[in-house]
Amino acid sequence: MSSLPEDTPGSSAAVGDQNDNDDESSHQWCYTTSSDFSLLLSVLMGGPISHPNFISRSQLIIFFVTSRQPNILRNAKANNRKIDLFCQDPSQLKTGRSAAYILRYQWLEYTDDDESPEKVCNCSAILLGEEEEIQQAKLLSISKDFQKSTQIPDEYYINATKDCSKFKTSRKYITFPLSEEEEDFPLAYSMVVHHKVHSFERLLRAIYAPQNIYCVHVDKKSPASVFAAIKAITSCFPNVFMVSKAVNVVYAGWTRVQADLNCMADLYNTSTTWKYFINLCGQDFPVKTNLEIVQALRSLKGGNSMESEEMPRGKKGRVTNVHEVVDGQMQRTGKTKDPAPFNLPILSGNAYIVVNRGYIRSVLEDKRIQALIEWAKDTYSPDEFLWATIQRIPGVPGSTWPNRKFDTTDMNAIARMVKWQGHEGSEDSLQAVYPECKGHHVRSICVYGAGDLQWLIEQHHLFANKFDADRDPIAVYCLEKYLRHNALIELV
Repeated sequence: MSSLPEDTPGSSAAVGDQNDNDDESSHQWCYTTSSDFSLLLSVLMGGPISHPNFISRSQLIIFFVTSRQPNILRNAKANNRKIDLFCQDPSQLKTGRSAAYILRYQWLEYTDDDESPEKVCNCSAILLGEEEEIQQAKLLSISKDFQKSTQIPDEYYINATKDCSKFKTSRKYITFPLSEEEEDFPLAYSMVVHHKVHSFERLLRAIYAPQNIYCVHVDKKSPASVFAAIKAITSCFPNVFMVSKAVNVVYAGWTRVQADLNCMADLYNTSTTWKYFINLCGQDFPVKTNLEIVQALRSLKGGNSMESEEMPRGKKGRVTNVHEVVDGQMQRTGKTKDPAPFNLPILSGNAYIVVNRGYIRSVLEDKRIQALIEWAKDTYSPDEFLWATIQRIPGVPGSTWPNRKFDTTDMNAIARMVKWQGHEGSEDSLQAVYPECKGHHVRSICVYGAGDLQWLIEQHHLFANKFDADRDPIAVYCLEKYLRHNALIELV
């Protein structure tokens, strides 16, 4: 395990204040997210605890007290000002959870004490597929009052990030590597978003690790509040930054690819240590922890993972006809395109990829790929063939041979789990690719509901698309809790 920063709860410097002669069984481990240290002292010194032993001096104050009364300090007050202190009697700890675990990690858990509106749902039962709980979650999700209660306005992030330390603590960001394996295998992320700041922030929190690096592209036509809020969030992290050049993203147009290309270049030039690149959009969410993602990528042994297969007949018009943007939409011009450069076979795929650093270097420097990029700029939905085609170009690091025997479907790749309506079916159907969507559909893609989670977490994919925290916040909430639990359980 890598060492923690000195002011991090659980660091050696902080723990050094502890009295080695004290009996751990006679203590409670307590913490507060309050930044008012003087208020904390007045509460403790004036209350039933006369000699608290502080063992951390960070924004998150952690200490232990010689008392066996659980929650004795909760909702304490001083000078009519409330301060929340959370304590736990060692006799109530789960088996195997030592005081060291409580000190270092328990404050990072997502619990009902977080006061999230979604906490009324039984996530454990939902993840096990219990129909009664899933139906209750569905009924709750369609309540407009409930939906409103779960939304966080852009202004919250603009104001909350004025104190970055408090923001990261209150939002429970993991700000130190959880294992040496993860620390030694940093990742690079491109995140292309255009709205719903609260969804972006929850996605960032779910994938954040200090050894990784993140490039965020906000659509140039996004509202000013969206840009301001996301910029404020990124400013709180040294390894998260706004793309150097934003573009106006057009659905199915070239600029969707350009947004990722700009982040690819920024990530490649900013850091030389990351091993793999993953691109995301605002409606993606992980279904694996960072450690599980690292382990899956290590197993690729330098290979890439993405959909790359023969172009279906129904899609060939996308690359044989010239297209242009008209009133913000892609339209055919009636002109026929010249063949692809170097007689490259055009493969079908999707926008989502998991690729090594060498692949990105080739995208930025290989003359064959530069020619392909120029050729692709007037096609329809180039993100659904460009990466797949590059993956089959000989000499590109991690690529596979263009022969169709090497085709990879989206179900076999690990990049993204997307449910297309046309491939859904009943569980006993031999023709169906996956079970029916339990949420709703947008452009024939399943927007996952809570009832999809049990099936989703059993898949080998690293991420899933689409989620909408406005329509079904419980699906995102339960997935968040599941992932955080899995990340921390390895540390017990």
